[in-house]
Amino acid sequence: MSIKRLWIFLAIFMVASFTALGFLGREIQRQEPPIPAAVVDTAGNVIYTREDIQNGQLAWQSMGGMEVGSIWGHGAYVAPDWSADQLHRESLALMDIWARRENGAAYDDLSPAAQAGLQARLTVEMRTNTYDPQTQRITVSADRAEAMRQVAAHYEALLGADPAMESLREDYAIANNAVPDVARRRQIAAYYYWTSWAAGTNRPGADVTYTSNWPHEPLIGNKPTPANMIWSVASVLLLIAGVAFLTWMHARMKHDEAPQAPIADPLFGFKPTASMKATYKYFLTVIGLFLLQIGLGAVTAHYGVEGHDFYGIPISDWIPYAVTRTWHTQLAVFWIATAWLATGLYIAPMISGKEPKFQAIGVNLLWAALVFVVLGSMAGEWLGVQQVFDINTNWWFGHQGWEYIDLGRFWQILLFVGLMLWLVLVTRALWPALTKPSESKPVLAILFLSTIAIGMFYAAGFMWGKHTHLSMVEYWRWWVVHLWVEGFFEVFATAVISLLFVRLGLVRAQTANMAVLFGTIVFLFGGVLGTAHHWFFSGTPLSVIAVGAMFSALEVVPLALIGAEALETYRHTKAAPWVQAYKWPILFFVAVSFWNLVGAGIFGFLINPPISLYYIQGLNTTANHGHTALFGVYGMLGIGLMLFCLRGLAPRLAWNDGLLKTAFWTLNIGLGLMSLLCLLPQGVIQAYHSINTGLWFARSPDVLHSPIMELLTWMRVPGDTIFSIGAVCIAIFAAKLVFARREKAEAIDAVSTAAE
Repeated sequence: MSIKRLWIFLAIFMVASFTALGFLGREIQRQEPPIPAAVVDTAGNVIYTREDIQNGQLAWQSMGGMEVGSIWGHGAYVAPDWSADQLHRESLALMDIWARRENGAAYDDLSPAAQAGLQARLTVEMRTNTYDPQTQRITVSADRAEAMRQVAAHYEALLGADPAMESLREDYAIANNAVPDVARRRQIAAYYYWTSWAAGTNRPGADVTYTSNWPHEPLIGNKPTPANMIWSVASVLLLIAGVAFLTWMHARMKHDEAPQAPIADPLFGFKPTASMKATYKYFLTVIGLFLLQIGLGAVTAHYGVEGHDFYGIPISDWIPYAVTRTWHTQLAVFWIATAWLATGLYIAPMISGKEPKFQAIGVNLLWAALVFVVLGSMAGEWLGVQQVFDINTNWWFGHQGWEYIDLGRFWQILLFVGLMLWLVLVTRALWPALTKPSESKPVLAILFLSTIAIGMFYAAGFMWGKHTHLSMVEYWRWWVVHLWVEGFFEVFATAVISLLFVRLGLVRAQTANMAVLFGTIVFLFGGVLGTAHHWFFSGTPLSVIAVGAMFSALEVVPLALIGAEALETYRHTKAAPWVQAYKWPILFFVAVSFWNLVGAGIFGFLINPPISLYYIQGLNTTANHGHTALFGVYGMLGIGLMLFCLRGLAPRLAWNDGLLKTAFWTLNIGLGLMSLLCLLPQGVIQAYHSINTGLWFARSPDVLHSPIMELLTWMRVPGDTIFSIGAVCIAIFAAKLVFARREKAEAIDAVSTAAE
């Protein structure tokens, strides 16, 4: 297949995919669960207003949002999923009201037959849609209004300082008096009610709820829809067909022999420019943020055992779980993205052979801006969770409450400005290479286009405001998390790696062109519309399940050839003796292939089909996929790119392969143990309870703080410890390079002084 034809296919796929993605967005907005002007009882008494629900969302965001439990399955895992918890508590409260009035006994004391009768009545009451589009009101019975008040009182006490709730707050890792303002607590309860109403109420003219019968709640008949099962089977069949087709395509494609490796390292005598040298501080910052993220991860994980303490030290009043988890997840994105951004700044002048005027000043300015955004947003998030801001100020400067995009809008804007500066810096350095004839022109074009996409697609995070509907926030949030982080950054990294191998003489330019273009087509063909699998139960129409199921299956298809890719990458280390200087950076790329298969492929597809995600969304199976894919793929990739750049920035005699060898194996082994000894078995146990009883129970203290679950939490310590050793080795390795550079600079200064 010709390069020209591949470009045509790529253009067609991109236009078609984003057109379809836009159409899905329009349908999600058109069919989103309505936010009522008021919730009233049959006597006309107002229980909640739209303002209560919308301000309740902002108040919930201010306490940490998705970092304190989850809504519609998205968020943290220690506290409940509030929509599922509200739905279950309200159902029990309503049946108990009926039982006491009509049977003279509590619901739990009734016979199974009597309970079954009340459950049938409950199903009709809860699933009947009483929203009136004309008045924009939801009307509930007097009994249900009383049940809602009981549940609201529970949440108001839980988020306050009621001593009776102390034990439950500790189980949920929620700080005492997390929300001191009584009005805010009441509004949060209103928001929880609305999210559960959408999860338990049928769409008009249908027997399926707004969230496609999610969560699993047997009390009201919430179970997987027929569409869920049909599209799950279809996705598996498509996966098998896709793997077969890709294998056939790979077999019929012409595979050129690897070129004869140069006798000596082509980059050995390369002199970094001033702007390339300025990226050194980026990589040191990457390592610092990585170490900080690991430390916060240890504290966050420990909160799963001691909800208020850290080995007996009561720290939740100063740095509660909501803050540590926020920082832990946000720093992961920050340090990985910083490694990739620094790689772009380093490699652009190297490829073009040109150093634009004032480039070094721009690189230094961008570093200062990034550090300011990281530290400023972290401070704002802490102040937000500590309830220092009002809910409007919090949205701008504090905690937005959306997982992975927690930073306040002000910091978000500054980060986007920084990305625009990065785009300008990389473009002006890369432009000379783009405008002159080159064998690597297609790969350079992909690199340039992915650079533009990285800069521009973060703007999707500005598509929601303070009162944007939750369904639409989720639609745009996953544009950032899935398309920006998992999509275009990966295309960018693939192009960078290919160009590095071409520059080293280990891969032919024509081979790299074909591989990068073909890989981009295959990856984005499933990856763009595969974003929809994150929206299955976010108040979206059934069409989202169909599209998300099929295209998320196609996301896994390219991983079928990951073994061949890993082997080919590993063979580069054997091409010539001098390649051993790049052995460990290359092996980190091999690790990327391995974790792509395991973390993104196996563990990702474990939760991707609709029938699977229906039961295990929001459980530790998701955390297992997140850790093994985010660090295993993107983290390892960031470290590999960083090491490639440091190879050209640091004195070669200071390079310590022993430390890198230790770091490589401990990071991989530690990550594997973290998954196999803790997160995966915890997820399996929770999945059993979710399928057998319901999501509310899988996320309850009875399960999360059962002896086996707490033992598995402690089993995370060996893997975390080994993993931490790897990070410390990377830090020591970098420190040695810093000292060696300083000694080299001092020696040069001494020689210059003597000559004078």
